[in-house]
Amino acid sequence: MIKTGLSPETFSTTLLHWYKKNYRHLPWRQTKNPYFIWISEIMLQQTTVQAVIPYFENWMKIFPKIASLSQAPLQNVLKAWQGLGYYQRARNLHAASTIILKLHKGKIPKNYDILKNLPGFGPYTTAAVLSLAFDLPYPVIDANVRRVLMRLMGLAKEANARYDTKLQEFLSPLLPEKNMSTFNQAMMELGALTCKPKNPACLLCPFPSDCKAFTQGKQEVIPKPKKKNYKKIEAVVGIIKKENKFLIQKRPPNGLLAGLWEFPGGKINSGETQKQALYREIKEELHSEVQGANFLVTVRHAYTQFQVTLHAFECKLEQNPSLDKTVQHWVTLKDIHHYPLPSGSAKIIRYLEDLKKHKESINYGK
Repeated sequence: MIKTGLSPETFSTTLLHWYKKNYRHLPWRQTKNPYFIWISEIMLQQTTVQAVIPYFENWMKIFPKIASLSQAPLQNVLKAWQGLGYYQRARNLHAASTIILKLHKGKIPKNYDILKNLPGFGPYTTAAVLSLAFDLPYPVIDANVRRVLMRLMGLAKEANARYDTKLQEFLSPLLPEKNMSTFNQAMMELGALTCKPKNPACLLCPFPSDCKAFTQGKQEVIPKPKKKNYKKIEAVVGIIKKENKFLIQKRPPNGLLAGLWEFPGGKINSGETQKQALYREIKEELHSEVQGANFLVTVRHAYTQFQVTLHAFECKLEQNPSLDKTVQHWVTLKDIHHYPLPSGSAKIIRYLEDLKKHKESINYGK
């Protein structure tokens, strides 16, 4: 056991007193409903609280219960998730809800070993749901808690899960005998509001004299910043229109952005121009030659490990493509919003909508 020099009773009492005065009134904190807590915890992974709130509220209108989530088509689930990224989280929610409905009568099981084997339930999510919803004695270590503990310990390493065992050893003697739910929320809130990644508000922290990083003047460099190695991708897409409808197609069921819908196109190979890549991709995917292409817009978006630059061209084809209706659809700009889309494609659609409004305003003024 790691000696902390901190009293468990004093630590817990001080932390909970700070939390009572400073916590945020968030929609998933107004309930002990385990389904609400589960959804919020999955949404909050890799996403900010302010970004999650509208998604959470909209989600609960569409899927108010585990049964409604389980019985919904996966495409509807992905559409409700659109913009949150990491779409495998949504697929896991859908898959886990089906299992919970079938094997557990729609109720999230309280058993750690059962819960951790459901899709998307790693050690963190399992501990979070069990402690926050059922007040069971499981500590949680998310990014915020990890940062708090590393600074308290003075652990000058990158903030990742490989050090969680050591952090657990440090945290273990500080855990309260009861109120585990509130304790965990307080630790997460301390990291979110005070012990922030940059410019931590150390003078507002309840534990400045107990924090090795602060007393050593290293709170700005602990944890060490993570190295981000984004792979840059250049791609082209064809905006193909027939009357007032646009051609979109579904991505494969596995891999990056699996199952989402997008415009036809793909990566630009080394040595290719944008148009050369466009003509090649359209021929490969639609078996039709591009007769002409006019540049429309370039959009950029960062995904998990990729930075994608999409160049969109308005295309005319020599002949109408023969479509596979299971993965290729003609849709209007209005109906396209029923399809789950990658963020880059959604940006192109916003451009097309703005372009349409601009043309309509010119025609109206004539």
